[in-house]
Amino acid sequence: MAETTRPPWSRIARTLAVGFGLHLKMMTRSSFDGLLGVLWPLFFSTVAFLMFRAGAGGESLVFASFGAAVMGIWSSTSTSAGSAMQRERWHGTLELLVTAPVHFAAILLPVTVAMSALGLYSMTATLLISRFVFGVDLPFEQPFSFAVALVATVASIGAMGFLLAVSFVRYRTAWALGNLLEYPVWLIAGFLVPLTLLPGWVRPISWVLAPTWGVDAIREAASGGGPWPEIGLALGLGAVYLAIGVVVLETVLTGARRSGTVALA
Repeated sequence: MAETTRPPWSRIARTLAVGFGLHLKMMTRSSFDGLLGVLWPLFFSTVAFLMFRAGAGGESLVFASFGAAVMGIWSSTSTSAGSAMQRERWHGTLELLVTAPVHFAAILLPVTVAMSALGLYSMTATLLISRFVFGVDLPFEQPFSFAVALVATVASIGAMGFLLAVSFVRYRTAWALGNLLEYPVWLIAGFLVPLTLLPGWVRPISWVLAPTWGVDAIREAASGGGPWPEIGLALGLGAVYLAIGVVVLETVLTGARRSGTVALA
C-alpha cells in the first residue's frame, strides 16, 4: 500500500537505483564478464602501446592510453546492451517486466548503465597497466573534473546502450549487431586515432556519438584543460539517446501488445 502512495518520480528513481545495484552485482559475479574484464585491459593497453611507441613520444602515448581506457567502457556496453532485451526474452521474464507498474524504460536503463559502470574496472586496469607495465607517465591535473567526466562518459554510453537495446530487439541476433558496432565506434569516436586524421565526412558522424565527447572530456581534465563543454555535450547527447529510446520502446511495446507477441517483439 505504501508503494502505491509514492509519487511517480519517486518510484522511478527507486527503480533506477535498485535496478542499477542489482544488475551491477549480477555482472560482477558473471564468469563471462569477469574473464573479459581481465582480458580487455591487457589487450587495449598493449594495442595502444604498440601502436604509439614509435610515434611522437610521451604525448601520443598519453592520448592513446586514455583512449584505450575508455574503450573498456564502450566494449562492456556495446555487445551486451544490444542483447539486453533478448536475454530477458530467453529467461522468460520479459512479459513480467513489461507489465511492471513502472515504465519499462526505467527497468531497462539501469541494465545498460550498469554495463557501462562495470567498464570502469577495465578502464582503471588499462591505465594501471599503461603506467606500471609500459611506463607511460599519465597526468591527472584536475581530479574533480576527471571524476565528473568519468560519470558523464558512463552515463552517456549507458544511454547509448539503452538506445541500442530497444532498437535491436526485433533481431534474433541482436548481440551480433551490437558487436558489429564495437570496432567502428572505437575508430570514429577518436579513441586511438585523432579525428583530424579521419576523412572529413566521418567527423559529423563522430559529433553525434557521446563516446567522442566523453573521451575528449577525460583527456582535457587529465591534461588540465577545460573539459566542461565536452561534458555538457556528452550528457546532452545521452539525454537525446534516452528520449529517442523511450519513443522507440513505446512504439515497439504498443505493437507487441496489439499483436499479443511481447515475447517475440
